[in-house]
Amino acid sequence: MGKKKKEPKKDTEAAEPKGALPSSDYPVFEEEQVPFATGAQFAEAEFVDNPEPRCPCVLLLDTSTSMKGKPIEELNAGLAAFKDQLLADELAAKRVELAVVAFGPVRVEADFQTPDQFTPPTLKAEGHTPMGEAIERALELIEERKATYRTNGVNYYRPWVFLITDGAPTDPWEKAAKRVHSGEAEGRFAFFPVGVQQANMDVLAKFGAKKPLKLEGLKFAELFSWLSRSLQKVSQSQLGTEVALPAPSGWTSV
Repeated sequence: MGKKKKEPKKDTEAAEPKGALPSSDYPVFEEEQVPFATGAQFAEAEFVDNPEPRCPCVLLLDTSTSMKGKPIEELNAGLAAFKDQLLADELAAKRVELAVVAFGPVRVEADFQTPDQFTPPTLKAEGHTPMGEAIERALELIEERKATYRTNGVNYYRPWVFLITDGAPTDPWEKAAKRVHSGEAEGRFAFFPVGVQQANMDVLAKFGAKKPLKLEGLKFAELFSWLSRSLQKVSQSQLGTEVALPAPSGWTSV
């Protein structure tokens, strides 16, 4: 009798919440504890000072020319408020880590930091929309950070990638879409696409399993408030338990 094939370990499992929106829009996460690394003798200073488990989130932000004017201003204001909201929660301030990848051109505006160390960048709108390249860079950042957690014996929740765009990719994006699909299927991260104004929602729907949500007007403040509440709920949960996220109301349009 052959040996049973061992299933690959996932960072988390998703489950369907009772009485909530479909999981494609409103997921419930069962966060799986990642064991401490063996042989991690010299943890980096940030983990010595703060050994709390981490909840990493990459903000993947479209800063192409079409975002000039009011859109980029509201996005910047939302980022600043986002930091303040996370800092107001004692546990989220220790556990949530933020990174910012902007695209047009692709650049890492901020690497992973807890809210107290995070300085919201002042984003400028310029260039095209190399969304495929930006997504791949965000996924690389996540894998690099997870490796750092393991090396330093730090537990972590499933990472989030939160994409905000007002357009469509101007570069090859199919490979990035496949990486998102496979990564979500393996539980390596959760991917949230949000379209702004004239965003191509049909293309966004090809990234991952979740239906993309459409931002109502320029309600970036309300969007980031929801994101803050969601990350707070995850960071307050015990590793290995299910977490029902707040309904994405007040900032989405049908």
